[in-house]
Amino acid sequence: MNIYVLLKRTFDTEEKIAISGGKINEDGAEFIINPYDEYAIEEAIQVRDAQGGEVIVVSVGSEETEKQLRTALAMGADKAVLINTEDDLEYGDQFTTAKILSEYLKDKKADLIIAGNVAIDGGSGQVGPRVAELLDIPYVTTITKLDIEGGKATVVRDVEGDSEVIETSLPLLVTAQQGLNEPRYPSLPGIMKAKKKPLDELELDDLDLEEDDVEAKTKTIEIYLPPKKEAGKVLEGELAEQVKELVRLLHTEAKVI
Repeated sequence: MNIYVLLKRTFDTEEKIAISGGKINEDGAEFIINPYDEYAIEEAIQVRDAQGGEVIVVSVGSEETEKQLRTALAMGADKAVLINTEDDLEYGDQFTTAKILSEYLKDKKADLIIAGNVAIDGGSGQVGPRVAELLDIPYVTTITKLDIEGGKATVVRDVEGDSEVIETSLPLLVTAQQGLNEPRYPSLPGIMKAKKKPLDELELDDLDLEEDDVEAKTKTIEIYLPPKKEAGKVLEGELAEQVKELVRLLHTEAKVI
């Protein structure tokens, strides 16, 4: 079984975001595998162990992404591919990433593609479904369980506080939700083996793509932090007096009524 995982490099979840000149300042920041993509990697490994085949992890980004790809290899993936756009693109969006990934995957005869449900930086959840649409294959998002038998898959997905069971055929793309599994930590032997596992690096030219083919459909005008929260107020006195004071404050200070 050919299993591909879509991986993104994101800020560490404990990293304090700094804004400079309307952009995120990445100097000295720590980066990790997008946490939802860790569920995707773990699920891919479990499916491979049960069904046979291999797991290939693919990412679009800069050379720095090699560190996260090596971590995926240390977790148990078989191969990794970095599509390096650092010298070709100044800016890309979800369309850009999906177009590049689909172009790479179109002739790979993938049986299963797994992506994270969302990236913790952008949070759009668009890349996985966009890739599936471009490849013209079925997709199911926010999955919490995956069973494969033959050329069929049974999937459980989150739906507004409940769950939905879907049966579909392969090839298939799914996006991993928290609760799908418990991602493993790279072991020391796994880290040593990862150094010898293949990590291929491609560029847009290798995919017969031009900059115009992957030009972003959106543009980020400015990034800014939310305003600091002001200290709250504690109302005292009789309940009726507190209600009157609350209404006055909502009207004169909060200006919400």
